[in-house]
Amino acid sequence: MSMGHYTNLTDPRTELEVVRDWNGVDQVVLRSPRGAYARVSLHGGQVLSWRNDRGEELLFTSSKCSATGILFHGSFTGLNTQFLDVQAIFKPPKAMRGGIPICFPQFGNSGTLEQHGFARNRIWALDEEHPPLNQNDNNSKASVDLILKPSEDDLKCWPHGFEFRLRVSLTKDGNLSLVSRIRNVNGKPFSFSFGYHTYLSVSDISEVRIEGLETLDYLDNLSQRERFTEQGDAITFESEVDRVYVSSPNVIAVLDHEKKRTFVIRKEGLPDVVVWNPWEKKSKNIVDFGDEEYKQMLCVDAAAAERQITLKPGEEWTGKLELSEVPSTNCSGHLDQPGIII
Repeated sequence: MSMGHYTNLTDPRTELEVVRDWNGVDQVVLRSPRGAYARVSLHGGQVLSWRNDRGEELLFTSSKCSATGILFHGSFTGLNTQFLDVQAIFKPPKAMRGGIPICFPQFGNSGTLEQHGFARNRIWALDEEHPPLNQNDNNSKASVDLILKPSEDDLKCWPHGFEFRLRVSLTKDGNLSLVSRIRNVNGKPFSFSFGYHTYLSVSDISEVRIEGLETLDYLDNLSQRERFTEQGDAITFESEVDRVYVSSPNVIAVLDHEKKRTFVIRKEGLPDVVVWNPWEKKSKNIVDFGDEEYKQMLCVDAAAAERQITLKPGEEWTGKLELSEVPSTNCSGHLDQPGIII
């Protein structure tokens, strides 16, 4: 089987493998030489798992979407079996609750399409053409390229021709990056909203804070998208939160005090940050979500949610996300660092 385009690091311990879930959908496993790991499903182009070099899972996945078992094919020499204890099972066309679903061509429910659009519920293909992202792109990442084109059914509900290319990469340091490129191959302009719906795994939501969004305006989805200004020195959590922080900086940090670690989120081409935690009451009404699981997760999404992106015929848009995990020392230093996405 062809595995499409991928780049292996020069270190011989680096592996790229293809596994298959119980629904028969291919997943691509990326591994760094230091032991970090990521798993990407062709269902939705969704990152299902991201682990650091200590084997700690950094993305949240609902326990109601999990069971044991993976079927293998392709190369899997040397695969570390500690990563195979939990396999998320989800039946197409439903996306899994967790990881990083891709929200396109609609973010949220503010439109005529299904919640968060249809891209997360489609089977993507491995991209054999993979036009280069950057001439300076070196072999410092293990990566896989995926592509989505609209089906006849998609065109009935959203009549616009597009090519959506997604590159998922894992650096030698274990950073996870996603680069989306959406091209208008239609004869007329179209508009869309977008989001990387990122479920971070946290120790206890009451012990987490976000830095980098203070003083910003936000749209509160719990108050009919009324506009407010953030007043706190940092965002902390004591109840349900569903906000769109507009015109946000390209680097923010999520500090987990109990685990003494910080997620640094870097983005390009995505003006907004969506922060969501359903809290206790709403969690009990979400079918694929445990009643108490809101305590162990936080969604911090790089998005274009307030205003849609418009592409003329032949135009292409690029949206980038990079996630890194560092020890929680002085967070403000991370916010001053330039982006390192390519």
